[in-house]
Amino acid sequence: MLTALSMTSSALAQTEHNFTVAKNLDLFNTIYRQLDLFYVDSLEADKLIGVGIDAMTRELDLYTKFYPEEEMDELKMMTTGKYGGIGSIIRMRKDSTVIIHEPYPDMPAAEVGLQVGDVLLKIDDKDLKGLNTSEVSEMLRGEPGTTFVLRVQRPGEKKPRDFKITRRSIKKDAVSYYGLIGDMGYLNLTEFTEGCAKEVRKAFIAMKEQGAQGIILDLRGNGGGLLNEAVDIAGLFIPKDQKVVETKGKHLAAHYVYTTHNEPLDLDIPLVILVNDETASASEIVAGALQDLDRAVIVGCDTYGKGLVQSSRELPYNGNLKLTTAKYYLPSGRCIQKIDYKKLREAAEIYRKTGKKIDTKADTLKQMFQTAGGRQVTEGSGIKPDIAVKHDTISNIVYAISNDDVLTDWGTQYFQSHPTLPAVKDFAITDEDYAQFKQMVAESKFTYDRQSEKRLAELKKTAQYEGYYEDAKEQFDALEQKLAHNLDREMDHKQDDIRRLMAGEVIKRYYYQAGVVEQSLKGDEDVEQALQVLHDKEAYEKKLR
Repeated sequence: MLTALSMTSSALAQTEHNFTVAKNLDLFNTIYRQLDLFYVDSLEADKLIGVGIDAMTRELDLYTKFYPEEEMDELKMMTTGKYGGIGSIIRMRKDSTVIIHEPYPDMPAAEVGLQVGDVLLKIDDKDLKGLNTSEVSEMLRGEPGTTFVLRVQRPGEKKPRDFKITRRSIKKDAVSYYGLIGDMGYLNLTEFTEGCAKEVRKAFIAMKEQGAQGIILDLRGNGGGLLNEAVDIAGLFIPKDQKVVETKGKHLAAHYVYTTHNEPLDLDIPLVILVNDETASASEIVAGALQDLDRAVIVGCDTYGKGLVQSSRELPYNGNLKLTTAKYYLPSGRCIQKIDYKKLREAAEIYRKTGKKIDTKADTLKQMFQTAGGRQVTEGSGIKPDIAVKHDTISNIVYAISNDDVLTDWGTQYFQSHPTLPAVKDFAITDEDYAQFKQMVAESKFTYDRQSEKRLAELKKTAQYEGYYEDAKEQFDALEQKLAHNLDREMDHKQDDIRRLMAGEVIKRYYYQAGVVEQSLKGDEDVEQALQVLHDKEAYEKKLR
């Protein structure tokens, strides 16, 4: 009797749900038709309904998104890493011109001779003035094999240059750099796109042949990608038929256990994985699975915490819906998803209705799980490293310089006056280089948001409001004098960080992204910690016990 009642209750709930869906779809359709008929101005259906769709998907989570036909290239590029174009990153300057920011090696932009800092003026007869980077990027892309003329203004030259460029299928390497640091191999993987596991396999074999005694797999800043590629990469280091991850969703089709299906390359070589707060999704599957199986030591800081899986659904009129269909669970059984989007939606609804804010932070007490060897790991908090490394936050002045035109301009001048550059390992910014850069920054009227000045102004305002300012005016004046803006002093204070920026700006013009990564390893605290544990066999094994 109880079973029959439960079935009836379930059927009634489903019927009520179906009615609610039908009612709201009918209501949406009716409202749009009334607007289209009677609104004072003509409506653009694609634009208006697109806004409604975007608002609906944003309400769910960060990852569910509708791609109309004209945006399908973006979805394809996300999953395959391929697109038709010239092979270069572009960016906008403060004066609203768009420049070449970083060409890829062996791609059309680099092959025809485009350089960092070149200002884009025209594509064929189309003037690019007033267009943003998205609009210019759309014009640079196109079917492989198609040709156009790009007019640019090179800094330091009076006449523009014309370059005839033929678009190609662009596939950026997922492995941006690999090589040996002493007797240990280092590999930087930037994304999990189609075929990246083969790239990692090839790099790993090359490093082993060069004598690597251990491997550092750098997944910092890697936002993830294809789940099957993550399984294949994990499979390089663990046995065949080993469970790597399991997905569970509303429908049975979303339930799947992913196991390794190839023989491993090496089950014993010491392995360290570097992670940070931008390590997400497929990156967390690799790091988390190898941590759960006690196969790798994780070094860095807590990862992003994305334990959700997306899949694509084809739509009418050549569109596509990328939507969250499942959560994933690592070999220990834990799900690392940090944000509870259902809880967020409920809190938002309560706030809309009552104005009351609800705490949406995850519970401090989380269920504990165990790795294969009995170590404790936690759910709902990303991947916690086995060796945590604390980093200083980037200062305002360093962040501002990294995004300012003056850094690009200095790099361009350096490149134009230095036909060659030493190998990355031998290159360093000289005191003369730094003095020239400081002078260039000063002459450029460079400014940045100084937090100490803002905080002091806020404190003064609060003190005046509460009646304390007059009594403390002398102290306020003294503090204001102490915090007075002194660009020269501040650049000297953060000289090491700024020199690293300068070195990267120069090196990318000669050795592209691989050189930038190699340069960044100098003084890298995470890498130093990884090397330390790899060279101490007892410490390495202790971390995995």
